[in-house]
Amino acid sequence: MSQRAPSIRPRPEEQPFWRVKTLEALSLDEWESLCDGCGRCCLVKLEDEDTAEVLYTDVGCTLLDEETCRCRDYPNRQAKVSDCVRLTPEAVRSLSWLPQTCAYRLVSEGRDLPWWHPLVSGDPETVHAAGVSVRDRVAGPEEEFSLAELLERITDWPMEDVEAKASDPKVESIFGI
Repeated sequence: MSQRAPSIRPRPEEQPFWRVKTLEALSLDEWESLCDGCGRCCLVKLEDEDTAEVLYTDVGCTLLDEETCRCRDYPNRQAKVSDCVRLTPEAVRSLSWLPQTCAYRLVSEGRDLPWWHPLVSGDPETVHAAGVSVRDRVAGPEEEFSLAELLERITDWPMEDVEAKASDPKVESIFGI
């Protein structure tokens, strides 16, 4: 009589919610907790009218808190900032400018969250320590810049692959990961 080897794969109820639920199935609290607090989506973006290419600047939305990398008035953001995009499952799947590191994007693509994500690390500071957030990289709020100045503030770092930097053993050792 052959014996089946026990499964080493955790049962679904033991898996974190982001591994077993679709974006549509998330509760409001789960949805909100997916935001890692990097602030990259709150940087001012410019769209090339000819190519539809979206270019990031190092300038923050008027409501971006440059230290916490969170919105200063999240509940009222869309009333105060006319072009603030509300993330929904549909929007996540269609917005090409969402950073590669965005948890909403990762979950929608069936990928796992990185070690520095607060839901994984248990610490909201790991996103900053790993160099993923906009902390100390924002030139200022958008109202301080003219369009010509915004064009001079275009940068590539918000869309760069941060995996190499985010897996730096020195950073990981700080958090015992």
